[in-house]
Amino acid sequence: MRLLADENIEREFVEALRELGHDVAWGQDVHRQWPDTEVLQLAVTEHRVLVTADKDFGELVYARGLAPIGIILLRLSSDDMTANLPILRRAMPELARLGEGHFAVVTDTRIRVRPLRVSPRSHGAGA
Repeated sequence: MRLLADENIEREFVEALRELGHDVAWGQDVHRQWPDTEVLQLAVTEHRVLVTADKDFGELVYARGLAPIGIILLRLSSDDMTANLPILRRAMPELARLGEGHFAVVTDTRIRVRPLRVSPRSHGAGA
């Protein structure tokens, strides 16, 4: 899967995603401190699913109608990356199987998935 890891995603997660075979661009390298709308636009332009820990992307997608390729929102209780890596490794095969067009929330114990609704404004992330 082609992913854009937001700048708030730890390097260990990015490396683990790459080890799992995903093509990952990382915000620390390509979009430091960009507004969320510009991050979404980059994900659309590069045809990548956004991986983030920032809940504001839910508001952009559902309240403002901006639809990226897909979003994986990490809502993990621990700040310990070592503890969270097994959760990520368990979640990614299911998320990859679902493919694009979904808003997925990954918690310590489950994955919640909602389809993204594509609207005429779907790729207007800069709007």
